[in-house]
Amino acid sequence: MAVWTHRWWHPARAATAGAALALAAGPAALAAPAGVAPPPATAAPAPADGEALYRQNCASCHGDQGQGAQRGPSLIGVGAASVDFQVGTGRMPIPHETQQPRRAEPVFSADEIAALVAHVTSFGGGGPAIPRVGPGRLPTGRELFAANCAPCHGGTGAGAPLTNGWIAPPLYDATPVQVAEAVRVGPGLMPVFPSQVLTDQQVDDLAAYVQRLRSERLDRGGNPLGRLGPLAEGLVAWVVTLGLLVAAARWLGRRAGE
Repeated sequence: MAVWTHRWWHPARAATAGAALALAAGPAALAAPAGVAPPPATAAPAPADGEALYRQNCASCHGDQGQGAQRGPSLIGVGAASVDFQVGTGRMPIPHETQQPRRAEPVFSADEIAALVAHVTSFGGGGPAIPRVGPGRLPTGRELFAANCAPCHGGTGAGAPLTNGWIAPPLYDATPVQVAEAVRVGPGLMPVFPSQVLTDQQVDDLAAYVQRLRSERLDRGGNPLGRLGPLAEGLVAWVVTLGLLVAAARWLGRRAGE
């Protein structure tokens, strides 16, 4: 019996037998050597908690249930589009009260913004939903922009000052969805354009044209002078030219008198 055992044991046979046992034991036995515990599985990230985010960042101004408070208006019935616009453009939350929050880098991730939107809309009251923007027609968008947007935002979308410290912000960083949201909810002094005034297709046309303005933001040459427009820029050019001519005439006069 001892002789049979000695003949059966051989390094090559032992390796083959060990591999067979490992295969029989399953992938876990192959993944980790004996005596070493396999690494724990990576847990999936927890979904964003909209209620917790709201309580930490919004409730102190807008109330625990969005009912509003001295420092902030009610959020009941503002709609998903309004919340998504304000948070997605970084205008909210703000560290201190201000008349018109400016665009900034968003504080929250996309998942957190979606969770906040869902929580605020749970307060009830309806309001515009987040628009679904489709392809737009540039010629129609240009006409709509000239009639409805350029008087405040400027013909190039560069923005302009309004009354009492308000401004019409530049549009270069606005995404198509944010353009559509602004049209439907009317942030700040901007009027609301419901579907009875601008159809969904017309909003798509506007969003497409604003994206074209965004792509044309960089001037091909020269100084844009704040993109004031051809009339103002031409006036500045004439003033500078006349100043140079006067300076040249005075210099030549001094040279002639020497």
